[in-house]
Amino acid sequence: MNFCSLFPVTEPTWIFLGVLCIVLFAPLLFNKLRMPHIIGMILAGLLIGPNGLNILERDSSFELFGKVGLYYIMFLASLEMDLEGLKKNRTRGIIFGLITFAIPFILGYMVGDQILGLRWEASLLFSCIISSHTLVAYPIVGRYGLSRHDSVTIAIAGTMIALLLALFTLAGISASAKGDISTSFWIGFVLKCIIYGFFIFFCYPRLTRAFFKKYSDNVTQFTFVLVLLVLSAALSELAGLEGLFGAFLAGLVLNRYIPRVSPLMNRIEFVGNALFIPYFLIGVGMLINVRSLFEHKEGIFVVIVMVV
Repeated sequence: MNFCSLFPVTEPTWIFLGVLCIVLFAPLLFNKLRMPHIIGMILAGLLIGPNGLNILERDSSFELFGKVGLYYIMFLASLEMDLEGLKKNRTRGIIFGLITFAIPFILGYMVGDQILGLRWEASLLFSCIISSHTLVAYPIVGRYGLSRHDSVTIAIAGTMIALLLALFTLAGISASAKGDISTSFWIGFVLKCIIYGFFIFFCYPRLTRAFFKKYSDNVTQFTFVLVLLVLSAALSELAGLEGLFGAFLAGLVLNRYIPRVSPLMNRIEFVGNALFIPYFLIGVGMLINVRSLFEHKEGIFVVIVMVV
């Protein structure tokens, strides 16, 4: 029997086993190398993925759990945020968010237009990619118990402001590409965002108080929190935003109802760090195609420009 014919593994049980082995051994190895385990997860995904040794197939589980993992990172960041610290540092957070959006956005457009020779629509898209940022490194911060530090609070607030501005710009680019950038589009978009925000900030607290008062079982409460998380992400996408923004808002609203030290919080962190977030990181690694950098010379140039 040809050994190579066994790969890539497509059987769901073996794929899940492979992911669990990476989740178990990658942190152990990279801790000895004194490197963040996040890098280990991504490199492991690159190694076993279709663009590496092609050991595991990137099936639908990576898309599902990976998407939830990204939501979970944003959700945990806002759930563990110090709200009092946020109030105290809101001005600095807003300024930081505006700076971290505006400078990369302007430079990204100039680079796309002048150096890469892109059309104005492509240059805007390039600048959105450069100016938006997420909290992918947050699990490291949380592991060291620094999630309530002022600098972390400011960084989280700045990230959400930059992300929101990038999403608004992206919505405009998408509408322009479809030929629908009329006033009615923007009115409808803003109205959907207002309705969505009203539902999250008005209904979620009342639903949570009523549910937690009636049901004290930790498993039931955990499932309820997951429902609110995914529902907020889904409604955010319906409003024209990204699901990760909705996940962040869900954590922000639930922050005061889930004590930092509680069995429920422990379960939320455990499930995210043990399953969803590693799945997301491994899935990201499986998407990386290193060969494309060497097959297309301009790819290396674009990477160098983006890094600089």
